[in-house]
Amino acid sequence: MRQVSTPLVATRARRDVATVRQDFPVLSGTANGRPLVYLDNAATSQKPRAVIESLVRFYQTENANIHRGVHELSQRATLAYEAARAKLQRFLNAGDPHEVIFVRGATEAINLVASSFGRIRFRPGDEVVVSAMEHHSNLVPWQIACEIAGARLRVIPMSDAGELDLDALRDMLGDRTRLVAVVHVSNSLGTINPVTEIVRMAHDAGAPVLVDGAQAAPHMPIDVQELDADFYALSGHKMFGPTGIGVLYGKAKLLEAMPPYQGGGEMIRSVTFEKTTYAPLPAKFEAGTPHIAGAIGLGAAVDYLRGLSWEWIQHHEHDLLEYATEQLRFVPGLRIVGTAARKAAVISFVLEGVHAHDIGTILDQSGIAIRTGHHCTQPVMDRLGIPATARASFAFYNTREEVDALVRGVQEVRAVFG
Repeated sequence: MRQVSTPLVATRARRDVATVRQDFPVLSGTANGRPLVYLDNAATSQKPRAVIESLVRFYQTENANIHRGVHELSQRATLAYEAARAKLQRFLNAGDPHEVIFVRGATEAINLVASSFGRIRFRPGDEVVVSAMEHHSNLVPWQIACEIAGARLRVIPMSDAGELDLDALRDMLGDRTRLVAVVHVSNSLGTINPVTEIVRMAHDAGAPVLVDGAQAAPHMPIDVQELDADFYALSGHKMFGPTGIGVLYGKAKLLEAMPPYQGGGEMIRSVTFEKTTYAPLPAKFEAGTPHIAGAIGLGAAVDYLRGLSWEWIQHHEHDLLEYATEQLRFVPGLRIVGTAARKAAVISFVLEGVHAHDIGTILDQSGIAIRTGHHCTQPVMDRLGIPATARASFAFYNTREEVDALVRGVQEVRAVFG
């Protein structure tokens, strides 16, 4: 197999990654009797031992419902839960912990904004702008909100390479634009969008911006104040935390003006049969008993990430992206889908004459886990004229040796189908 030149920094990264991998128990396991090669990180990431142990510790020593409890266990659980919120505030550089709302994931975060913000801001004839590469989670909620309000959905087009047309965006922004919702990093193409510029353009037109950061938060530092994003959504399970937990960041002024998303316990100030008044942020948007352990586990994931170097993470993942891109080009009939100039470590590809599901099934027999299908981005597939892709997505614990295993596996697929 042809080798790409290895700079000194990449050599150090491979040596360091061996230590990092020891923190992730599942990576030493097997699949179908073969060493596991886990390349499905855009779907969900694996969890370090520190996160797993934080969940066990909570249930073994602190399990109680939070807030308002006068007993010690409840107070300890409350402190741990709110400490996790403070960790997420620092992780995102939010201005205040109350701007951090715990939700089930990025999907619920976006639905919360679409429902609550849309209820007070969208009117007949208004416009909501999304991009052509959005995950269904950042498309369907806006379709629903627009249908309810009689508003119109507009779409920023993208090129064949998977890059957004910002000139087209500039032309469609106007006095009817009520919100722009855009993905930070495309889950199916790997494109890193210029969200700072998009936010600036939208704000110049008087429109707030929601950024779907589910694929960005695990791979790069996020500063919501520098981005000037009005809302930012992320999912814990994609950033090495538990499933069923995520965060909506929102500027306090906007969140305070929005009505509650759900009703019930915790989100109230007072209740009578005649009228209910609501609790201040963040409780107003956290109805019912939250995923307490999940929030604590997400806080542990943030601690883990902050213990690493973003410079090292980004360099190592970019090295994997470049290496895999180069090696896969030698497979006959393989075409990479998504060739933007700025990409995260995601490679989607098609193999001439082979369905994506067949690629994934055969690779699985060799212990190689990838994702196949439309990746919840059917409009992207329609735009590119393909039914599905095979997708390998990398994290900082992946190695060049795992890339080699992927390439050998795809070559075997090619041999099977001729």
